[in-house]
Amino acid sequence: MRFTIAAFITLAATAAALAPNDAGAKNVGAGDSSQFITGGCVSDADCSSGCCADLSGVGICSAEAAANQAGKAGCGFQDPNSQATISAAKAQVQKQGFKRYVKSE
Repeated sequence: MRFTIAAFITLAATAAALAPNDAGAKNVGAGDSSQFITGGCVSDADCSSGCCADLSGVGICSAEAAANQAGKAGCGFQDPNSQATISAAKAQVQKQGFKRYVKSE
């Protein structure tokens, strides 16, 4: 059985499903272009790239050149459930939380 590099890359891309990166939860719905590529978004205004791509009903900031790749359906996504998405992002930020390290003596 012959396995080409292209077939391997295709298989690897399929195995690693694309999803918005939770690390940018605080920027979802900010509308100030502060979200990084792969971060969640509710509209183009969230993304530093100016492109909120539709990923099967979920917004993900994308480079315009890659907005139709890896299951994305192009820029201009407007989340019809933006308030619920923003609430979920805020809950994610609370869940992530950062605990302050206190050195005990």
